[in-house]
Amino acid sequence: MDHYDGSALGYTRGTAFLYKAKPLSMDSQAFAADTHTGLRHHNNEDTCYADPEAGLWLIADGVGGQPDGEVASAIVRDTIAHCIAQNSTLEEAVRSSHEAILNAVAEGKGAAGMGSTVVAALLRRQQLDVCWVGDSRAYLWDRALTLLTADHNRVAELLAQQAIDATAARDHPERNVLTQALGVSPQVDLEPGLYRGELQPGQQLLLCSDGLSDELPDSLIAHLLSQHATPRAQVDALISAALDAGGRDNISAVIVGSSANSDKGHQPHGSARRSASGGKPNDGKFPLRALLFTAALVIAAVLWIT
Repeated sequence: MDHYDGSALGYTRGTAFLYKAKPLSMDSQAFAADTHTGLRHHNNEDTCYADPEAGLWLIADGVGGQPDGEVASAIVRDTIAHCIAQNSTLEEAVRSSHEAILNAVAEGKGAAGMGSTVVAALLRRQQLDVCWVGDSRAYLWDRALTLLTADHNRVAELLAQQAIDATAARDHPERNVLTQALGVSPQVDLEPGLYRGELQPGQQLLLCSDGLSDELPDSLIAHLLSQHATPRAQVDALISAALDAGGRDNISAVIVGSSANSDKGHQPHGSARRSASGGKPNDGKFPLRALLFTAALVIAAVLWIT
């Protein structure tokens, strides 16, 4: 959960995940998305959005230290989705979400000072646009992990100035102090980050909130991506590892694109779900082997008694 330094569309308070369900075309990308409250919070201020037909995926993370972070992140999600449907550019949509938060506050639909980060991706065929504000991240995975975004926070500034090294940055007391955020104040001089490139077959895009990237070093993220064949399995592994590492914040991840390891098994076209706040992504799944083993023990016990 971050701290900032310095709607007319009808949002839904506390809705942590939205998947726009449509019949998927053959050109739609395989993907998976999930969000988890983490182990130290009672509410989830992250929100995820997935619309594979529009080619839009995003994560917004309500700014901590301010009220109604989940309201702000929901406004960001709904505004960007609406703008993209109206053929706005991704940057225009992100800028509109900033204004939408401020307008909501002015209309009494949220608390003064509420804000959010965002990382959003628009994929049309292989053309990839990424736009972000704050420290939610985008990575490219192609058997190596490449960070596509640059955090808008105090630690990133210190790293750029070579005042600290990467080791010191991970535990720096100002690592969650943002220098850019959506909403918060009309005085914010918004400068969204932009990336344009391509997503080739076999490459994957990972979007995540800082609840994941703060818990897991890039080397571990890369290892987990390499060990699993589908976006669903990769997302589950990343969120489980972040929980095992402490789960100090809300955790969200979206993966777009088929893994180069997908020939290990059938690759589902798309998978999205919201985790229960108290459990890991795979909670509630009882393995078939365990069920058969238990049944065999019961039968053996009955035969022994009789």
